[in-house]
Amino acid sequence: MEKIERFIDGFTRFQQHYYEEAPELYRDLRDGQRPSTLLIGCCDSRVDPAILLDCDPGDIFTMRNVANLVPPPRGDIGPQGVLAAIQFAVEELLVERVIVLGHSGCGGIRALMQGRGQAPQPADFVGSWMAIAEPARERVLQQLPEASDEERRRACEQASIIISLQNLQRLPAVQRRTEEGTLSLHGWYFDLASGSLSAYSPRVDAFLPVTEAIATAGRSGAGTAPCRK
Repeated sequence: MEKIERFIDGFTRFQQHYYEEAPELYRDLRDGQRPSTLLIGCCDSRVDPAILLDCDPGDIFTMRNVANLVPPPRGDIGPQGVLAAIQFAVEELLVERVIVLGHSGCGGIRALMQGRGQAPQPADFVGSWMAIAEPARERVLQQLPEASDEERRRACEQASIIISLQNLQRLPAVQRRTEEGTLSLHGWYFDLASGSLSAYSPRVDAFLPVTEAIATAGRSGAGTAPCRK
């Protein structure tokens, strides 16, 4: 069993670096945050956005949940925590971009592909949450009937990112700012096995190496979601 002292030691190193060796960063941050980016990522312990993207505190406003999903806006109470974070980032922090960061080997998508999102029981919170991505599962099963389970899971991991991008565009604040040209939406996919990062390109409806996607779409619009459906 891992001892909790490891985390206390880690905090000591953090405190030494940011408050003793380089105090100017938190001196600037103590009065407020001005992140340029909202990143919606998975809560998987292997995929920490700040580590993957080599970010300092204050660089990204992060919302993490199972399978990096964005629920559609609904009139009922629904999963409002994610939508509230998005609204705050877009309307109050005025972030310049939103990145949905998915990854290979996602346990939430594995559960979805096993049918966990279909008619979940009242106490099955994972199943109820993963139902958001059920359209991705249906699309993959229809388009890849002969594929292996692993190929289908990977395709669903990427298809669910596109579903989240489309749900993002249904939010009034996001729709308004994308139409104004002050906000861009991006879908990224991290492969744990190869360490590679790809981005969704609506021009070819596929995930390309992130640098290639940027070159294809232009730096400001790389990975931007398709039009609202």
